[in-house]
Amino acid sequence: MPSSGPIVRHARREDVPTILELIRELAEYERLLDQVEATEEKLMATIAFAPSDAPHVSTTGLPQTEPTSPSKPARCLIIFTPAGLPAGIALYFYNYSTWRARPGIYLEDLYVKQSERKNGYGKRLLVELAKEVVAMQAGRLEWSVLKWNEPSIKFYESIGAKMMSEWVGMRVDGEGLTKLASLLD
Repeated sequence: MPSSGPIVRHARREDVPTILELIRELAEYERLLDQVEATEEKLMATIAFAPSDAPHVSTTGLPQTEPTSPSKPARCLIIFTPAGLPAGIALYFYNYSTWRARPGIYLEDLYVKQSERKNGYGKRLLVELAKEVVAMQAGRLEWSVLKWNEPSIKFYESIGAKMMSEWVGMRVDGEGLTKLASLLD
């Protein structure tokens, strides 16, 4: 049943095919589709889901999902158009600031379908995440953006985000991760 505005809620198990479709669209947009290893099974095993009857995001700002854990570290918000069609996702997990001694949220991926951009859906997803950060008395909401993605950078700056030019992202994965794990063996 269509509503008067977009609906945002935490993902349910039955949303997994939609989540995977949107992840693949994001990877294609970022020119990295060949790097997607996500499957429906992997998403089912790693996302903390809301119950099937959960209507929308919590009015308290805190998620009403199964608990996160080392094996299920992520949560996912989905936004639907007024017609009830999925328009975008925000996949996130919790992090920690040692200097502030407070938790935070790291937004792993924010994606709005190209056909649904300029409708305020990305801003709405970020607002919902900011509400959760405030409700949990956390220190920050942060994410990364590809340097070439000028439209996203401009959007993020328009909502008050600041580019952290003094920090450089670092990563160890694949064969390098295996090598690091056995470095002192």
